[in-house]
Amino acid sequence: MPTDHIRYDVLARDALRGVLRRVLTDAAAHGLPGDHHFFITFLSKADGVKLSPRLLAQYPEEMTIILQHQFWDLVVTDDHFEVGLSFGGTPERLMVPFSAIKSFFDPSVQFGLQFEPSEPEATAAPAAEEPAAPTPPEVAVPPADEAAKPSEGAEVVRLDRFRKK
Repeated sequence: MPTDHIRYDVLARDALRGVLRRVLTDAAAHGLPGDHHFFITFLSKADGVKLSPRLLAQYPEEMTIILQHQFWDLVVTDDHFEVGLSFGGTPERLMVPFSAIKSFFDPSVQFGLQFEPSEPEATAAPAAEEPAAPTPPEVAVPPADEAAKPSEGAEVVRLDRFRKK
């Protein structure tokens, strides 16, 4: 298999993290428009994540937060975001690097992004093996009417069907 010296997978992942950064930056400046709200899942122990010991004990692997009605002081930088949330009536301040985020979902419009772990975790492999190419991020945008339906088999259509005879 040819070596990807350009690293399209990294470029695509960074571009999609840029979408997330932009959405959070807009929410920090103007609030959430309409019915938009966000589910953000991140790795609890990733480098740069700051959680209270209480939350880390509760969510030792990963954590999902919801930014909807009760969050405050959302601050977004180039490489992370910080936000105030309440957990069981106790206010907490979280700091989450974009590289720690596993998924982002806005259920109001059925839009989601899924990310593979960033470089240190994604490229870790035994020295004897060549590292596998990381899977590019996925974009999930199911139409609202199809999100509730079970998936059906695909129909194969011959092009001859559409040609004039």
